[in-house]
Amino acid sequence: MRRTGLALGLAGAALMALPAAALAHPGHMEPAGFVHGFEHPLGGLDHLLAMVAVGLWAAQSGGRALVALPAAFVVAMILGGFAGMAGLPLPAVEFGILGSVLALGALVAFQPKLSVGVCVAITAAFAVFHGFAHGVEMPAAASPWAYGLGFTVATALLHAGGIGLIVAVRRFVQGNAGRAAVRGSGALVAFGGVALVLLG
Repeated sequence: MRRTGLALGLAGAALMALPAAALAHPGHMEPAGFVHGFEHPLGGLDHLLAMVAVGLWAAQSGGRALVALPAAFVVAMILGGFAGMAGLPLPAVEFGILGSVLALGALVAFQPKLSVGVCVAITAAFAVFHGFAHGVEMPAAASPWAYGLGFTVATALLHAGGIGLIVAVRRFVQGNAGRAAVRGSGALVAFGGVALVLLG
């Protein structure tokens, strides 16, 4: 547990240092683009819930999934983001985003036995829709690289938040109560997805 906490702390510190390092080189990244990108996943409840749910699912699954699921999401999201920036077509984007909130929350709540490969495929498929939405909504004046770095850092931090929540629950809530709390967090995400569907 101590090693997990240390790893999370180091990962969080590295992620927080990325924007400062990028913006320290004039002409490479412009702050407005980075800020717009960083704010985009945080400004929509659908993005926020799905990305936290990936962290929840990764930590709940453990093993290789702890790294594989967030990494798969980030890589697929970046590809989707550049597809959106390029104006490529992708049908049912909103359906895919809302579906990701419902499905990821349900996966945490019900904890089905799936292989890591299947979990990675599910995560990456949903990430494409989120990335595409980020790319399409990029401000016209923003640098694609700065904007992309912004939403990538924000997404990684949301994943880390989900992982950190599970680590905290497992540390302070033991036994069946802890397992119920983990599953309950997934149920809350899924209920949030239902609310988004009803309000939309």
